[in-house]
Amino acid sequence: MTITNIDREATALEHEVVSSTPRDLFIAGQWVPAAGRKTFDVSDPATEKVFTQVADASPEDGRRALDAAVAAQADFAATTPAFRAGVLRRVAEILRRDMEKNIRILAWEAGKPLAQGRAEINSGIDFIEHFAEEAVRTEGNYQMNPVSGGRMIVVKQPIGPSILITPWNFPFSQAARKLAPAIAAGCTVVVKPAKETPLILLAFARAFQEAGVPDGVVNVVTTSDSNGVMEPLIRSGDARKLSFTGSTPVGVKLLEQAAEQVLSASMELGGNAPFIVFDDADLQVAIDSLMLNKMWNTGQTCTAANRIFVHSSIIDEFQSRLVERMKSYVQGRGFDEGVNLGPLINAKQLASVEAMVKDAVGKGAALVLGGERLNREGFFYKPTVLRDVPAEAELNREEVFGPVAPLISFETEVEVVAKANDTHYGLVSYVFTEDLRRAVRVSEALEAGNVGLNRGTVAYAAAPFGGVKKSGLGREGSKEGLDEFMETKFIALQM
Repeated sequence: MTITNIDREATALEHEVVSSTPRDLFIAGQWVPAAGRKTFDVSDPATEKVFTQVADASPEDGRRALDAAVAAQADFAATTPAFRAGVLRRVAEILRRDMEKNIRILAWEAGKPLAQGRAEINSGIDFIEHFAEEAVRTEGNYQMNPVSGGRMIVVKQPIGPSILITPWNFPFSQAARKLAPAIAAGCTVVVKPAKETPLILLAFARAFQEAGVPDGVVNVVTTSDSNGVMEPLIRSGDARKLSFTGSTPVGVKLLEQAAEQVLSASMELGGNAPFIVFDDADLQVAIDSLMLNKMWNTGQTCTAANRIFVHSSIIDEFQSRLVERMKSYVQGRGFDEGVNLGPLINAKQLASVEAMVKDAVGKGAALVLGGERLNREGFFYKPTVLRDVPAEAELNREEVFGPVAPLISFETEVEVVAKANDTHYGLVSYVFTEDLRRAVRVSEALEAGNVGLNRGTVAYAAAPFGGVKKSGLGREGSKEGLDEFMETKFIALQM
């Protein structure tokens, strides 16, 4: 596939990285063009310029990928856990070897500063290595039947061909969270990356190919028509598992499609994370945690603090420290030295952030810092701080997905817990306090699948991650992540 309309401002190294990355579909162990050799453009969000094209799959291409997964399922399920663990370990080694290439892919298609790209690749490798270990620890049970005297045998088996739909904000690590447990469990997969960030998934597929994964086990389909390609596969009944990370509205539609075939579904959906700072909190720890949490990936993460509740007695000092830290960020292209804040992913996301800030100010919030796009090419929005954001502002109801910090004052523990739980979402909550009893009390009262206590990160390969309410179903990571791709079978044996 040729590259046209390339952004000429990147270095020769970046061009070589993209030129050497596959841009076709990966189906049944082969790199193949889309039907009619159709392609779609991939752009750099920091320049708004097209830098390559990738294969644009049709529904027929998607069907070929699922057929390949179905055909390979029985043989792959029969492989030993040690074999599957070995494949995952080799994939991890290849990804470490190709680290510099892959972080540049993330810088180009996702706008990530190089340090953040490196952190994402390392996070994904953590999940791959974790599930390489979990592959050989599949739990079962054997015991005497207490009633009949026979035997009761419980075994775990692969759930079957799985459809994995991954997002643009963390395109590599989110794919690793799904691919690694699926492979460890013995499931074949069809992976559909977001159209904004397809290249890193194609590089991921190449690593599996080099690692010796059997043909048809891993299939990657890139497309500009996600619903048109994936809905027929979900409704077909040939897949047995759907795993999706993305917005709640899209997740709801996918669940409706999956219900027709009673398809097992895991959903990691939207968030509206409260970040609660009590009057006895260590402010330096709270500010450092907020910066890591809020500004990572330019705020485009479902775990980012969305409502920052600060006790009234310390909110002025907290705001002063926050503004100084927000002013220190260097915005620019991910490739550029010193840059630690990249662009938003596209024009639609930039417009959404602008609209939400305008809505909050229009309803009475005070604009303390920022509040406008950066005057340069690319989808950049200035770091923004708002004060006294009213309950009716959209920022209080939906995640902003941008570098915007809305401050809200509170007086009592009961009050702030009620406000924190006043949302349809429940992915992550954050609590900062030096009072042990309060820490436990509030952590248990918050309606969230994950709680960060005096820290701004909660996602680790060895820990279960997932939401409650409209933030999702199921868990990723830990042994729970492996169970999502397995069925439990009971065998009653009469002696």
